[in-house]
Amino acid sequence: MLDGVKHIILILSGKGGVGKSTVSTQLALALKDKGFKVGLLDIDLCGPSVPYLLQLENKEILQCPEGWVPVYTDAEQKLAVMSMGFILPNRNNAVVWRGPRKTAMIQQFVNNVCWGELDYLIIDTPPGTSDEHITVMENLKTVKCDGALIVTTPQAVAIEDVRKEVTFCKKTGIPILGIVENMSGFVCPHCTECTNVFASGGGQSLADTAKVPFLGSIPLDPRLGQCSQKGESCLIALKDSPASVAIEGVITKLLDEN
Repeated sequence: MLDGVKHIILILSGKGGVGKSTVSTQLALALKDKGFKVGLLDIDLCGPSVPYLLQLENKEILQCPEGWVPVYTDAEQKLAVMSMGFILPNRNNAVVWRGPRKTAMIQQFVNNVCWGELDYLIIDTPPGTSDEHITVMENLKTVKCDGALIVTTPQAVAIEDVRKEVTFCKKTGIPILGIVENMSGFVCPHCTECTNVFASGGGQSLADTAKVPFLGSIPLDPRLGQCSQKGESCLIALKDSPASVAIEGVITKLLDEN
């Protein structure tokens, strides 16, 4: 099912609440707007937020003889999405599963979705370094995975948790494409001035310590959250804003590497 996918990028973090799903959806939307065919696989089984962020809730997965057909965001089928959120009866249902059932579902997502021809498949993962991540890597052994984009926030407590994700990647042989520092400062929606409410430089420091590329800092912008909740790319809706400039920089570096 992945033979037609040219590039596979994992979005990882050892810490919850750092904005992995927002980064994943904005990267997917931006790549689509640049003319690429993109797939977005949400394997956060217990907290699938991608359907909500892309305004795709209540969509149903269709079956074909080869497997599952992803949900498309547009008539041109430039962005395909698969998520546990499409399987749950409603957004309030909890996934109360043990490890083996989670593993089986992820195997289904990786092996039985008819992605077709894609330029990029972005895989949004849950926090941590356990079953879900190991299952994904085991099922990607026969295809080329470009590597992982690791998301952190600037606070010291987040950096310490994300450091474990770097160790996980090195132990499992996942190439690290780079580190992104999300929520790096707060952008005033009126004057667009950026203020470091929490801290800054943590992502750069971690990248220097781990000897991996630093891809950029994305500030916390209320308008970015509004774009994500509407399924809009900030590169179009918020052109020239600090957040969109930062995301544009991340994509440029990823494209240069690929």
